Amino acid sequence: MGSSETGSGPRRVRAPEPPRGGGHGPPPAGDRGFVTAEAAVALPVLVAFSMVLVWALTAAAALIQCVDAARAGARAAARQDPPAVVSAAARATAPDGARITVRRDGDLVRVRVEARTPGPDALTLDLVEEATALAEETVGAGG
Repeated sequence: MGSSETGSGPRRVRAPEPPRGGGHGPPPAGDRGFVTAEAAVALPVLVAFSMVLVWALTAAAALIQCVDAARAGARAAARQDPPAVVSAAARATAPDGARITVRRDGDLVRVRVEARTPGPDALTLDLVEEATALAEETVGAGG
């Protein structure tokens, strides 16, 4: 026989290996620990980002309270309400610890509300809002 086979039996073919990383089972030994390292870096960043967002929301809320307080105080002062009523109207919507100043410039009344944002001292901002209104006694007067 003119056979060119050398060896003793049929040749074995190796089955293909499953792809790495996308298959089932545990990750290959070289990839272990990466998920832990990524989580250790990403988690503090997410927590810090969330804290900054919460701080920004509280600062914006305090600013809106200052605007509302100044407007309420200016309306009360324009109606010629007593000073205690003007202060009470402004304090009702002002942030805690706000300073309220009422002054008159000719026909105009001005109410200024100053407050600090809540939070640690390093992150506080000075918020200042002022509202102006024409005193009602001067409306329609003149000639």
